[in-house]
Amino acid sequence: MTTPSIPFLPPETELESRAVLKKLAPAHRYLAELKGMAATIPNEHILINTLALQEAKDSSEIENVITTQDDLYKANLFADYIKNPAAKEVNRYASALKLGFEKVRRDRLITVNRIIEIHRVLEQNDAGIRTQGGTVLKNETTGETVYTPPQTHEEIVRLMSNLEQYINDDALSDADPLVKMAVIHHQFESIHPFYDGNGRTGRIINILYLVAKGLLDIPVLYLSRYIIRTKDDYYRLLQEVRDTGDWESWLIYLLEGVEQTARQTIWIIARIKEIMQDYKHRIRAELPKIYSQDLLNNLFRHPYTKIESVQQDLGVSRLTATKYLERLTEKGFIEKHKVGRYNYYVNRPLMDVFVDIPEASKDG
Repeated sequence: MTTPSIPFLPPETELESRAVLKKLAPAHRYLAELKGMAATIPNEHILINTLALQEAKDSSEIENVITTQDDLYKANLFADYIKNPAAKEVNRYASALKLGFEKVRRDRLITVNRIIEIHRVLEQNDAGIRTQGGTVLKNETTGETVYTPPQTHEEIVRLMSNLEQYINDDALSDADPLVKMAVIHHQFESIHPFYDGNGRTGRIINILYLVAKGLLDIPVLYLSRYIIRTKDDYYRLLQEVRDTGDWESWLIYLLEGVEQTARQTIWIIARIKEIMQDYKHRIRAELPKIYSQDLLNNLFRHPYTKIESVQQDLGVSRLTATKYLERLTEKGFIEKHKVGRYNYYVNRPLMDVFVDIPEASKDG
């Protein structure tokens, strides 16, 4: 058997240095707070749907797939009508993420076959694990080759099998789960098992691992926004582990990302709760005949809604759904817009939550 170009896991070094342990404490603290905060939203799909779309947008932006919030939400609402390739690609990411979550929440396992399935949904092809050599990672600016991942199918399969074992068998390593998540992400990106979509697949694995280990109940912590802001550090530190074995800097970087992102997501959920409560009291007071929890959930499951969604969620006729939306528009709860011959309705305060996210300061 040939020696792999990258080592099997676990790494043959002490990962949990004093600096890493110090960084683990706040990361776990805010992650636990986020888990508790997420549980206070009565309908988990409100968070899964809204946050998954944001993560899909940000994760795709790292790979230079850019779309606006408006295009993203319209493409999600009118999948058969909107022909925006970037928005459709982002929506595929959200679908792949939700598929992975539904499988992992059942048995807490992240297998190679599941990773391939997630990638298939993401990329909409059956290319699977690379079978041909020639894949290299280049500097986007200079075109210079910065890293050559494993080239043969056999080696990639062996490394992925080892990664699967490391993910699912805690007897292989007693490292803290957040440390292991950072190691898993580094190893997956270094194996680079697919022709395309490795970065996005790897970022989906991050959140699925937190769910698999019980650190979160639903997928609400997404690191892509942090990675966009620190993109140069992300790629530099990934490569430094390969070049020099400097795990500590990479681990501290990702733990900082967990802490900052958890704190931002706590803020997002608190704002969504606040706006939902305001809408609940005001709709009850101003439109008591149409108020229901199902209607409230519909308005917050997605910043954009349409007549068919209200029909389906509330089990009412098209006429009734239209009347409800018109009354909500008249009272200023939502804005009415048109795309082609279709009407859609925007929950502007909810939309603004995802535009106005504050940066997490160092001092809490």
